[in-house]
Amino acid sequence: MPEHLIPFDDATSDLLACAAYIAESIRSGDGRAAAMEAIVPVYLARSEVDLAAELANTVDDSYMRDRLLIRVAEKCAEIDDVEYALQLAEAIEDHGPRSHALETIGIKRATAGDFETARSIAERLDHPEFVLAAIAARQVESGDRPGAEATLDEIEFPAARVTGLEEIAAAAHRKGDSERALETANRAVLAAGDIPHDEERTQALCGLGNLFIEMGRNDRAIETYESARANAELIDNVHRDPLLALAAAGFSRAGSVDLADRALDMISDKTSLASGLLSFAREHARKGENAESAEVLEEAIAILRSQKEKETRDTKAKNNLHSLIAAQFAGVGGGERAIEVAAEINDEATQVSALSQIARVLVQRNDTESARMAIRAIPDDASRVFALIEMSDAYLKNGEIEAATAALSEAAELAETVPQLSSRSSAYNEIAKRFYQHGDLEKFNTAAGKSLETIRSIRDDSIRSVALAEFSSLYTPDDLKIGPVEKQLIAGLAGSAGN
Repeated sequence: MPEHLIPFDDATSDLLACAAYIAESIRSGDGRAAAMEAIVPVYLARSEVDLAAELANTVDDSYMRDRLLIRVAEKCAEIDDVEYALQLAEAIEDHGPRSHALETIGIKRATAGDFETARSIAERLDHPEFVLAAIAARQVESGDRPGAEATLDEIEFPAARVTGLEEIAAAAHRKGDSERALETANRAVLAAGDIPHDEERTQALCGLGNLFIEMGRNDRAIETYESARANAELIDNVHRDPLLALAAAGFSRAGSVDLADRALDMISDKTSLASGLLSFAREHARKGENAESAEVLEEAIAILRSQKEKETRDTKAKNNLHSLIAAQFAGVGGGERAIEVAAEINDEATQVSALSQIARVLVQRNDTESARMAIRAIPDDASRVFALIEMSDAYLKNGEIEAATAALSEAAELAETVPQLSSRSSAYNEIAKRFYQHGDLEKFNTAAGKSLETIRSIRDDSIRSVALAEFSSLYTPDDLKIGPVEKQLIAGLAGSAGN
């Protein structure tokens, strides 16, 4: 095996090749793995599966190497290179990841209608049920209902049988065959009763309740959620309350306020209770009942705020819920209140995410002044830059081209103050992408040039390689070619690799 898979000449003329060349030079196993995790997917986006697989195999960490090889095998299955996909899957030493790779390939081939290959893979699996479920769903879509029924009869694992029936019902609903969709969904509910684990059975019933709502059969949805609630009530572990909250949300969507309230009354965990109330608030908002939605949100945040640290089962889940409630306040017109609620979040990263989402929602509601308040509330420059980029996207979605461009220009100016070089480069990359989408090639080139200059200043080869791989995606389209200045810069980066 040569010292480098990537020839030096390629590394001096191609951005992604340069990133891979640098990654191959990294002596640290963790550093190389981090770099390849970023590089291999970009090669897969180019359908260069052979090189992607070879690079994945240079990773020492078996867990990361297997993850990357599974992604390569999945891509091969998508582009009809089944033989190579199977070869890669078989090269994975550990039984668990190898089975996962084969299952993924089988499902991809089933979805593509290649039943022969999918079945041959299913025969090699200890648990072929999910591949068979994918085959059955595709058979229905192609009009072969008897074949689908025969395939379903082969599935012994109850959860997979429910999945297959649910997918078939959804496919029938999309085709407008309401009678068949309802009949199949009802069979799925019966099959769910055979799932041995209470938590898994309850989760499956809630999913089927959602399907009934999509089908316009709220009556069956309510019955199914009632079964889910009854199952959840019997659970005696930490999953009980979140599943009751899920059932309560389903009752609310299906239009049964009384049953929703009863389900909430059974919940003792405050995070789960607040989550259920958030679902109620969203349903009010969907109906245009913003005042009622805001009232329920106030109740939810009061409950969450009252939860003491010793009562909290999952701090991350609590913070994420706090963020969602804050964003929902913005959605019902309470911009200032949304910012106040977000400011109470203890975790800085979650708070920043909430404020960014609030700004985006407020722009969509044409409340620019409050959106600006949310941006100003973000404490650090890097996070503020990315929030401005999201804000630009929201303006663009509203059709406000000038405002979108102005937000991007502001983000580009602020990016110069970001101290962390990898974050600064990522920001310039995102800004450049959007200027290109806007058709402003001059500003695209400026932002891209600043990103590459920033990457050159990064000293850590692993971080530099990741940043360069991300940067290379800017130049994937045929009409975006790197110029002599960029080639000179990457030649210098390749030449200093490993030093």
